[in-house]
Amino acid sequence: MTGGSSMTSGRRPPLRPAEGPPHATFLELFFDLALVFALFQVSRALVHHLDWAGAFQDLVLFVAVWRIWFMTTWVTDRLDQDWWPVQLSVILTLTAGLILAVAIPGAFGKDGMIFAVVNIGIRMGRSLFLAVVLRGHDMQRIGTGGLVWAALSLPAWVAGGLTHGTARGVLWALGVAVDYFALSVNFRIPGRGRGEPHETPVAAEHLAERYRQVFIIALGELIVASALTLSGEGFERDRTTAFLVTITTTVLLWRIYIHRSGQLLSAAFAARLVSPRMARWAGHVHLTIVAGLVVTAVGDELVIVHPSERTPLTWAVVILGGPALFLLGRAGLEYLVFARVSPDRIIGVLVLGGLTPATLHATTLVTDTAAALVLAGIAVADARSAVRRPAEPPSPPAPGSA
Repeated sequence: MTGGSSMTSGRRPPLRPAEGPPHATFLELFFDLALVFALFQVSRALVHHLDWAGAFQDLVLFVAVWRIWFMTTWVTDRLDQDWWPVQLSVILTLTAGLILAVAIPGAFGKDGMIFAVVNIGIRMGRSLFLAVVLRGHDMQRIGTGGLVWAALSLPAWVAGGLTHGTARGVLWALGVAVDYFALSVNFRIPGRGRGEPHETPVAAEHLAERYRQVFIIALGELIVASALTLSGEGFERDRTTAFLVTITTTVLLWRIYIHRSGQLLSAAFAARLVSPRMARWAGHVHLTIVAGLVVTAVGDELVIVHPSERTPLTWAVVILGGPALFLLGRAGLEYLVFARVSPDRIIGVLVLGGLTPATLHATTLVTDTAAALVLAGIAVADARSAVRRPAEPPSPPAPGSA
């Protein structure tokens, strides 16, 4: 029975069929196009406002964008995508998401209210949609709870749109905090019980593929940023060398992600019934990974444009901090898959942090090369481990520990 016919008969809401395709649909890939542009806009905003205040503002914008992708993935993972209202909901979210992305460069300027209204509109519209189509099902509380929490964060977003500068950043950060607290409690309304044990399990293989796809999307943003920058600057020797180093870094990031943990994410989800909590933790892990890639993209542009200049502190933090943030997220992914973390991930983060003072006396090209060498060392350690030890089956942490 399809989702559409089930709603017509009134017997059950349009949940994703158990025999539904485990892979991403064309609808989801279509939606991801908006995320590609949004990530590009986020990295552009940081490049043009590269200081501590700019980093804070960019973080707020990035987290708001990520939440839209995450909740849309939740919808397409749980509901029947062949049902036309679900398709319409995703397309409307895509359209609003593009408007939001266009507003990103001016979000802390003249387009602040546009960003705030579109952001809260996406959240309230989706929650209202879920509350209506899931009526009579345990998951209806996700929609009703989402409406309550969206109403609680709305004053912060609107007030932020009416103010300027630091006040806007603080208010929007408060809005983001409310949004993510709601997600962490699974949109439970205080005083109405937890409700989570009755929630429909996620489609594990489908969800794992969606997380891998968002990683590839962010990796693609890295490649586009490097190529566009070199195209604009020309094939000068140092810039071309810097471009080759950034591409090498991109390949290493891909290799480190996919080695075992990235490949076995679906198997890890299948090895243990995926709870909504584990799915959310996987989302937080990939948020950290993608944030690392966005920061790395900014560093790549700095290195290609200024390969022979001495590295200021803020540039060093970006060039070394992007890979370090990626490694932290990758360590979290490894824990989700194997319930352990390889020491070389943590060592890599510490080495990148320790290199920061030394790189202040080096050129940006040398700094970026040092970051690539750290990643290369981790990739070599992974390869040696794969040769020396038999393939390890996934063993995700026990429920409640992730």
